[in-house]
Amino acid sequence: MTGLMAGATVCGSVLGAGLWLFLVRLPFMRPTTFVERIGPQLRTHNLESRLLRTAPRNVTPFGPLERILRPAIRDGVRSLGRINFGATALNRRLARAGSAKTAVDFRAEQLVWAAGGFVLAVGVVALAGSLGRFSPFVAVVAVVGSAVGGFLLRDYLLGAHIKKREALMMAEFPSIAELMALAVSAGESATGALDRVCRSARGELSHEFSRVLSETRAGKPLVEALREFSARTDQGPLLRFVDGMIVAVERGTPLADVLRAQAQDVRDTAKRELMESAGKKEIGMMVPLVFGVLPLTVIFAVFPGLAAISLGL
Repeated sequence: MTGLMAGATVCGSVLGAGLWLFLVRLPFMRPTTFVERIGPQLRTHNLESRLLRTAPRNVTPFGPLERILRPAIRDGVRSLGRINFGATALNRRLARAGSAKTAVDFRAEQLVWAAGGFVLAVGVVALAGSLGRFSPFVAVVAVVGSAVGGFLLRDYLLGAHIKKREALMMAEFPSIAELMALAVSAGESATGALDRVCRSARGELSHEFSRVLSETRAGKPLVEALREFSARTDQGPLLRFVDGMIVAVERGTPLADVLRAQAQDVRDTAKRELMESAGKKEIGMMVPLVFGVLPLTVIFAVFPGLAAISLGL
């Protein structure tokens, strides 16, 4: 590799890293969390000028570069923490996905996916070598990267499945809560309302309630089964729903009113999320409009006049 090629490689890497940092900081690539949205409203008012405040201390000697890379490093550390090799967090993620696999089974699947990526990369490298296009550095990077990529891809698919399943559960939740409220208002107990929902509804949430009902019929108290169900999900409305049912069962409060209020709360949340998504889509539509439609409109408007000038008309 000549000095010119090395310099071009370094410049290209720096440019690619800069573009990547620019893209991941865009609003649609990095959605604002609820804590970040309400943080400014909860912050106490400080009349002191920000120019007089003490600058945050850097832990590395890179200065401004550290402040630029800090969000990306924080996200990377959070991602690495999510794919840790501990069995407790993985078992909880598998429970959220509705899978009956254990942590050992999932790790075995990840190793199989890594082995598949390794074999595929070795085959491609061998094919390239037979054609006379073999590079040791590229071959090692491709083989190791394919193995690691296969391992991480299985974890990514598990996360995608969890998001899809929880989205389906939230979509089913208002109707199921209304059905349970109707059953309780008609005189059914909490267990009877669960039984009616499990017999009438089909979906991920009804499957979870069927599991709760099966555990209850096996001798486990309803409150304990509901607490185990709340431990298998991270959705706030579902957690509040289960907590409301537990309080109603333990203290004898009216359950129908609690269920109706929870269903209305979820519907309001869905409307709010739809409005936020529509606002983000409206901003995203400006990109093809400004960079695609508008230049073509200008070209069609200006080109006939330029052609007439060039022809001397």
